[in-house]
Amino acid sequence: MSILAYNGGAVVAMKGKDCVAIATDKRYGIQAQTVSTNFPKVYQIGPSLFVGLPGLATDTQTVYQRLKFRMNLYELKENRIMRPKTFSAMLSNLLYERRFGPYFIEPVIAGLDPIDNQPYVCNMDLIGCPNEPEDFVVSGTCTDQLYGMCEALWEPDLKPDELFETISQALVNAADRDAISGWGAVVYVIEKDKITEKHVKTRMD
Repeated sequence: MSILAYNGGAVVAMKGKDCVAIATDKRYGIQAQTVSTNFPKVYQIGPSLFVGLPGLATDTQTVYQRLKFRMNLYELKENRIMRPKTFSAMLSNLLYERRFGPYFIEPVIAGLDPIDNQPYVCNMDLIGCPNEPEDFVVSGTCTDQLYGMCEALWEPDLKPDELFETISQALVNAADRDAISGWGAVVYVIEKDKITEKHVKTRMD
């Protein structure tokens, strides 16, 4: 069994029309044993920027703290908000520094650019190789199921409420087919002027 699947979990991010969404399950487990059903894997890192860190739970917390530290340094030095593309480069650099003893996480980034409000999604492997598609990115233990659901449901230029429905259905149905993710989900829909956080009920078995 892969160390990346030790604690379970899944994250997905999708682009819409002038909006972007990121969703994660709430399960934290040790292999097949569920320990908690309220473990955050998605963190708000800027006014309209979120990062999901599925993988080994200890590395999730370590990387989040290191990212927050580097982000604060950047904003103090540059006196401006970090753009999602810049954040992606910073995270990629952080992971590649540790390539011979990597952090066991596969990050997902979702945000709106503060300058032109363009939606941005990106995911990486554990040594920081970025992937920046035009539709959606997935990560975690049920990536095969998530890819299938997202391919079937995603359409270009989804409005915020349609985007919420699409990403929720994709995550809930993919997690139903994976024993080590699920147990509830949380979805963040990021728009120019607001962020909506919604909790989704799923099967609890």
